[in-house]
Amino acid sequence: MWRPTMLRRVTLPLIKENTTISRLLYSTKSRAPRSTVKLTLISASVGILVGAGYGGYTHYKINTKKLSGQTENEEFAYLKEAPAYKSNYKVINEADTSNLQLVLFQYQTCPFCCKVRAYLDARGISYEIVEVDAVLRQAIKWSGYKKVPILLAKVDGGYQTLLDSSAILSILETYLRDKTYSLQDIVKFYPLSKFENDSGKTTTDVTNKYFIMHNSPVPDEKQRNLETEEREWRQWADKVLVHTLSPNVYRTARESLETFKWFEEAGGWRQTFPGWECALMVYVGAAAMWLIAKRLKARHNIQDDVRQSLYDAVNDWMDVIHKKGTPFFGGNSPNLADISVYGILSSIEGCTAFHDLRDNTEIGKWFDNMKNSMKETRGRMLAV
Repeated sequence: MWRPTMLRRVTLPLIKENTTISRLLYSTKSRAPRSTVKLTLISASVGILVGAGYGGYTHYKINTKKLSGQTENEEFAYLKEAPAYKSNYKVINEADTSNLQLVLFQYQTCPFCCKVRAYLDARGISYEIVEVDAVLRQAIKWSGYKKVPILLAKVDGGYQTLLDSSAILSILETYLRDKTYSLQDIVKFYPLSKFENDSGKTTTDVTNKYFIMHNSPVPDEKQRNLETEEREWRQWADKVLVHTLSPNVYRTARESLETFKWFEEAGGWRQTFPGWECALMVYVGAAAMWLIAKRLKARHNIQDDVRQSLYDAVNDWMDVIHKKGTPFFGGNSPNLADISVYGILSSIEGCTAFHDLRDNTEIGKWFDNMKNSMKETRGRMLAV
């Protein structure tokens, strides 16, 4: 793979997938007249439903839409002062040698946030967590970018924001492999760029987000192939696997409500947000996402039997693990593809869909191996 020998902005060509990956990748006091009262109630109900639904939908949105207030090739925002925030908890690892001071603004059960946490735990990095409420999103009021995850890193003279879960993994991995560059230098390898998506809409994405930029010696052909495979399966996790989740965890009204109740428990919503907001997120959000999931099913060509689409995707992943004959895709230890798939699947671990997945595929052993690996490398969780 290409490795920069001097700091400059680059745009690499699109990854050329092999036949299998290509198939997998292309296989969200006066009383008013009764009519007025009725109209007001209907309008308010629709407004609440749409608002809560949007909040729930952000748990499963791909962060590829236009970034608010940013233009083509604008860098990730740099702040001279840290925004005001209140941590929910910290993960402290005394063995952390990264010299990174990180704050993750997240939804606990967002698959992309889970992916970032999985990476930080796998690399033994200390970090703080700020749980964002999906309705008001007050915790990221300071940011022009209104989605999560947002990672805030302390750097010389200020704070660097990092966006997009896949870009965050690549930027941090680049930094850990070659600390001759600062984070501010490294983000220049990942410029934002505009393009037209499959629907013909202009959208913004992070260029090179699946590439690790470092100055280590050029590897042999075998190592280059391994790096290419890692990138391709990271793409697959974002383009295929994640799209099977929403239609499954919101498959029925009952499952949708169960899912949101698990979100409430896993995210510690009752300890963090007002009771009325928790009720709004759980009950109205569950109803809205049950409806939205039907649209997502059609958009991403999910089978009528949505469970089978989930099983098929996971079976594709397990097939490649079996062919390698190793505990992880990365061999004896997880690589970025393992971390990406694990992070995404861990976001539904408390849902009926995940229990069915364990019962009907061979994902259980690999998933448990990943969880045990994370326990060995992550730090201690401290409540704030």
